[in-house]
Amino acid sequence: MTAEEIITKLGHKGVKATANRILVYRMLEESDRPVSLADMERLNLSMDKSSIFRVLTLFLEHDVVHSFEDGRGILNYELCRSDGKCSQSDNHVHFYCESCQRSFCLDDIHIHDIPLPDGFYAHSLSFVVKGECAECRRKNHNQ
Repeated sequence: MTAEEIITKLGHKGVKATANRILVYRMLEESDRPVSLADMERLNLSMDKSSIFRVLTLFLEHDVVHSFEDGRGILNYELCRSDGKCSQSDNHVHFYCESCQRSFCLDDIHIHDIPLPDGFYAHSLSFVVKGECAECRRKNHNQ
């Protein structure tokens, strides 16, 4: 994705593009799976952890990214694919591999609307399945 395309995407979310924001967006866009703050810090040596965190916090506030806790207490981030506000249709199941400690999006398995009691309002919804990914399963059981 070009810088111009990222600037347009951020603009649709009401976020002014800066060099750091474009860099973080690009890292998320190029990742084949959700990433944690520590993952992003390892991937990007030109930004410090607090700068990355500030960008991610802004992105969360403007629905640029979704976050979910992977079962270890660590937040993982992934881009929201809708242009405006995130919708319920953006929610999908995640898988956490206990062997390699990676998280995966299961985009084809959606989390449907959960009926809540009167007066309750959900800000986010997360569903994480823990186990062993296909790669680790093959490696660990074919030895």
